[in-house]
Order: sequence, then structure tokens, then C-alpha cells
Amino acid sequence: MRQLLTDEPSPDAVFAANDLMAIGALRTLRETGRRVPDDVAVVGFDDIEAAAYSAPALTTVRSPMADQALAAVRLLLGLLAGQTGEPVIMPNELVVREST
Repeated sequence: MRQLLTDEPSPDAVFAANDLMAIGALRTLRETGRRVPDDVAVVGFDDIEAAAYSAPALTTVRSPMADQALAAVRLLLGLLAGQTGEPVIMPNELVVREST
């Protein structure tokens, strides 16, 4: 996040690969005097429990990890049994909180 803040143009939004990274970005933004979401909006991915309790509460994407794991195992077992794997589309949900 510190590197991004030195780039030109400075970001007005950040989408982190996961919520822990986004929470780290929130901390860095606070330490450097940036206001979230006024100066920089932040979004994470995972919807871990800590996301709801960060300051400000983190907007995130909720993805059904257990369902993804189950679908991956089913696909793998099907491939091992000689079946053709069909594409699987899993639903995601945007959980809007205070950081956007």
C-alpha cells in the first residue's frame, strides 16, 4: 500500500486479493493520513470475520469457499473416473460496509 501511495496518479480505490491484505491497507492508509473511503476506497475478498470489525468496517466479496472446495473435489473425482468436467460457476456476493 505504501508503494501504491507513492505512484502517480495516487489510487482512489484498492481491491485487495484478500481481507487480511485489505485490513493492512486500511492501517497503512490511516497511518499516512488518508481517509477511507473519502480519499481511498478499499475492498477485500473472503469476508473473514475480522472484516466486519476493522476500522472502518471492510467492504468485501463473500465467496462460498466450502462450496468451491466441494465442487473442485467432485470435478476431480469425475475426471479421474473418465468423465468430462463441466464448467462450474459459483455465486459471489458483494458485502458493502464502510470502506467504500
